[in-house]
Amino acid sequence: MKSIIKFGAAILTMMLLSVAPANADHREHVVSGADGTHYLALQVSDNNPGTMTKVLNNALNITKSYQAEGLEIEIRIIAYNAGLHLLREDTSPVFERLSSFNESMPNVTFLACGNTIKGMTKKEGTPPPIVDYAEVVPGGVRELIDLAEAGWIILRP
Repeated sequence: MKSIIKFGAAILTMMLLSVAPANADHREHVVSGADGTHYLALQVSDNNPGTMTKVLNNALNITKSYQAEGLEIEIRIIAYNAGLHLLREDTSPVFERLSSFNESMPNVTFLACGNTIKGMTKKEGTPPPIVDYAEVVPGGVRELIDLAEAGWIILRP
């Protein structure tokens, strides 16, 4: 019985890996693309300094690893829900590191969830001060779905 389950799991895995990306808008970002670049999205959805530090550490370490082999990697860090505090100038527990990180890591893009910004604005009465180098996207979860469908690797440290 165990061998049948293992065989079924192997077949299912092969089938899932063979599915083509569904979103044509991101096809140029498919990991197996001709440009040889690797694509990683890191999500931050809670206001935990440890998690935020892990996300930055992951981005730095994988960048160093790929660069050491002469490989390219593009990384998007997507902050939504309470994780938006990562990108807030007034509440980010890693603000200083984040600022220097942005200057030294051109392969990393920071994305802020527009839905979360709207919610915080409503709750606080004023828009949260987001770092100027963060790109605001309509929805953080939507961005993760689109990237996953385009073949990006999604991690939540």
